[in-house]
Amino acid sequence: MDAGQEPRTIKTEGTEGAEALGRPLGRRRTDRIVGASRAIQQLVERATAAARSDLPVVITGPSGAGKKFLARAVHAWSNRASGPYRVIACGSLEPGTQAQEILGSRDGDGALSQLAGGTLVLADPEELPASVRKSLVEAVRERTFRREGSDESIPLEARIVATGRDSAERILGELPHQEINVPSLDARREDILPLAAQFLASSAEEAGVRPVGFTSDAREYLMAEPWTDNVRELEERVRQAVRVAGNGAISAEALMLASEAAEVPSFKEAKRAFETRYVEGLLRRCSGNISRAARLAKKDRKDFYDVIRRTGVDPQQFRG
Repeated sequence: MDAGQEPRTIKTEGTEGAEALGRPLGRRRTDRIVGASRAIQQLVERATAAARSDLPVVITGPSGAGKKFLARAVHAWSNRASGPYRVIACGSLEPGTQAQEILGSRDGDGALSQLAGGTLVLADPEELPASVRKSLVEAVRERTFRREGSDESIPLEARIVATGRDSAERILGELPHQEINVPSLDARREDILPLAAQFLASSAEEAGVRPVGFTSDAREYLMAEPWTDNVRELEERVRQAVRVAGNGAISAEALMLASEAAEVPSFKEAKRAFETRYVEGLLRRCSGNISRAARLAKKDRKDFYDVIRRTGVDPQQFRG
C-alpha cells in the first residue's frame, strides 16, 4: 500500500482473530493494530486467543515494540472491556510502597481491588520486590489476596497482564498463563509503511493539518532506517516531521530534521546520511548482492556502485 493512504486494518481470513482485529480499540486512529507482516497477524491471533481466556498474560519483547498497546488490545477484546483498565510502571513506584499500591493496605484499596472486573497491566514486574512478586503469584494461584498488614482474604477479580523483557517463568513461575512475544520492528519491516501512515494520519489530526502523504524518498528513508527504538521511535519521528512539514508532504529531509539529534545537520550531511542508510538497508536485504540491490533501487549497476563508493559502505559485511 502507499504510505500516504489511510492505513488498512489487517485481517486474517478464516480466523476468529480477523473479526476481533476488525474492531478498533477506541475512537482514535491510533487505536488500531495495523501491519502487513505475518508476524503482526500472528500477534493478533494470539491476543485474540488470550482475550477469550481469563488466564494471566505475559507479553514480552524489546522496549518500544508495542507491548502495552497489545495489552490494551487483550483487554478491549475480552469480556472485561467495559471494566476498569490501568497500567502500573513497576519501576516508577516509590520503594516500600509497592505492596500497598498493588495489594492495598489497612488504610485503603490497592490496584487489585480497584480493578475488580477489569485488567491490571504491570509493566516490568521484575522491578518489584521479591515479596510482592511472590504475593502476586499466590494471588493468581489461590484466586484470593490479602492487603498488606491484613489477614482478610479478598477474591481476585482483576486480570493480571505483565509486560517486560523477562520470560513468563520468572514472572509467574509454573502457573498456567498466556504468553505473547512482540518482535522488534526490524523483524517485521513490512509493517513500517502501514504504521507510518497510521502515525501520519493521527499526528496530522492532532496538529490540525491535512495529511498529504510521504514522498518517495521519505518512503525509502523509512524503509532504510534501523528503528532501534522500534515503533515508539517511528511514531515520534513521524509526529515531529508533521510539525516540520506543516501542510506539505513529508519528505526524507523532514524526517531527518525530526530526529532527536542535538544539532541539525546541513543538507549535504543529511543527504549523505540518507544515502548511507539507504545503501546499507538495500545491501542487508540483498545479502550484499550489488546487482540485485541496484535493481531494487532502479539504478544502473555502475551508478549504484558509485553511490556505494561515495558512502564508504562495504558490501562484504552483508554477505553471509
